[in-house]
Amino acid sequence: MNDKRFQSPEARWQAIQMRDSHADGHFVYGVRTSGIYCAPSATARQPKRENVEFFDTAAAAEAAGYVASRRERGARPEAASERAAAVARACRLIERGEASTPLGELAANVGMSPYHFHRTFKAETGLTPKAYSSAFRANKLREQLQQAKGSITDAIYDAGFNANSRFYESANQLLGMPAKEYRDGGAGAAIRFAIGQCSLGAILVAQSERGICAILLGDDPERLAQQLQDQFPSADLIGGDTQFEQRVAEIVGFVEAPSIGLNLPLDVRGTAFQERVWQALRQIPPGTTASYTDIANQIGAPKAVRAVAQACAANRIAVAIPCHRVVRRDGNLSGYRWGVERKKELLRRESEE
Repeated sequence: MNDKRFQSPEARWQAIQMRDSHADGHFVYGVRTSGIYCAPSATARQPKRENVEFFDTAAAAEAAGYVASRRERGARPEAASERAAAVARACRLIERGEASTPLGELAANVGMSPYHFHRTFKAETGLTPKAYSSAFRANKLREQLQQAKGSITDAIYDAGFNANSRFYESANQLLGMPAKEYRDGGAGAAIRFAIGQCSLGAILVAQSERGICAILLGDDPERLAQQLQDQFPSADLIGGDTQFEQRVAEIVGFVEAPSIGLNLPLDVRGTAFQERVWQALRQIPPGTTASYTDIANQIGAPKAVRAVAQACAANRIAVAIPCHRVVRRDGNLSGYRWGVERKKELLRRESEE
């Protein structure tokens, strides 16, 4: 299904030499000697091969330090507007569809080839069309279950699943728990928790049957307990478990000495995009940092820098999902769910070990 004509460096260089307009939108090339990037069909004087670097998107070229050529700058506002409008139309088609709309059908509706559409959609939204469809239906299902006065089956069909079997195959992945428990605000879900103290203040650790579902930091232990209650309003919260308190001690030990490492089973509940960001955060080595732009590029969504920052802010599992290792592009510290001073201290400890 994918158009592979312009994926190899050799094919891309040939397209540049031929000024092939069919390659526009599939990649851009940067010229190391001038610091600019161009579309394959650019009429500018062609550079030497050893001075050329290829990028899948203009955003990726800009992230590497290149600036657009005059022609590229002139064409970008109109082209960007057209791309955004096409992706918006595709999003509405996905949202109105009762089932996953085939990629070819979506592409045809917005006047693109399937390959070009897939790349454009991911660049604009940070998700593939299939992942966007799954995330949309999961969010709609959550809303339907929270509001449901009828049966779970009604909520499943209202969310766009055209068969019960398709939903139940992925229910736990979509909701983090069985549908009935989610509809009832987590009723029936047993979550063990304990609150301790560390040098950064109070710390709350909570674990479901699937894994750690919350690590919260703060100044007021009662406030942390309330936050957990708000997150799982109808779950069976179990405190005072001596065995589980050993898990808290393990996490406190990691906060105090990051070099000992931390390997926990996590119960991560987020949108498809958030989970991609959180996975990327877990790959940042202790003692190092990455910018929001770095993470956006790593997950293949270079334009989604703001969405990456929002996903970091939505993280409820401190330390184990190390959003404290993400900084601004200039290296300065940005916001942190549990306070910038705690972020600064965590980074200091990691850098000194």
